[in-house]
Amino acid sequence: MPRTAWGDLPSETRAVVEAHTGPVDAVREVADGLTCRTAAVLKAGSGQVFVKGAPADDARARAGQAMEAAVNAATRGVGPRLLWQVVAGGWDLLGFEYVEGRHADLAAGSGDLALVADVLRAAQAVRAPAGVPSFADRFVGVLSPERLELLRGDTLLHTDTNPHNLLVGDDRVWIVDWAMPAAGPAWVDVAYTTVRLMEADCPPREALAWAAQFPSWTAADPRAVEAFVAGTCRLWERQIGARGARPSNARFTALAVAA
Repeated sequence: MPRTAWGDLPSETRAVVEAHTGPVDAVREVADGLTCRTAAVLKAGSGQVFVKGAPADDARARAGQAMEAAVNAATRGVGPRLLWQVVAGGWDLLGFEYVEGRHADLAAGSGDLALVADVLRAAQAVRAPAGVPSFADRFVGVLSPERLELLRGDTLLHTDTNPHNLLVGDDRVWIVDWAMPAAGPAWVDVAYTTVRLMEADCPPREALAWAAQFPSWTAADPRAVEAFVAGTCRLWERQIGARGARPSNARFTALAVAA
């Protein structure tokens, strides 16, 4: 996806942002992020702020940003605070408090794993605000109505806890990029993160042992976990074909076996 640098944004857009930040003295472009079309850390008189955004005519990206804004008040204990949102010059931008951190290392033996567990425990206490879509609805068409009911819940889920969305500071982790939230069972983000551990070459047995520290996971209904795995595998196969989905689906299947 092509990116637009801060200096290439329309002058009208930059002027509206600077009405919030003060004159920008320095810019550090941020290359990470699959949905945003521009992202940068701005240093201004008011301090540093992380800015991300998309063209106003990019309906999909703007929908994700609208969800980020809608859930931010609920996620402030586990993620950065949203400071402002502006729509100007054909761009829709979000400004977040700047947090210093690096992407999480989810490999076996990583010192980051304990901090990641801490933030996931905190996140599981967050209830989904009104208007957040149900996690079960993602699997309409691939699971029966009875199995869909097993995936309903009221916990606010992130659903994309890949290492780029886990920023590690000196003594904590922030979960960022809440563009795909859902309301569902508390164990779901533990399951997704466990799969990410396996992707980082953590052996399945060790990854599942890490998951076992979460009461929500150990108490999860095995039928619900199996429905989650079956639905996820079927969606991946629809998207990239059975052969392409095989490695990822094998990691998700390990969840069902453990449950």
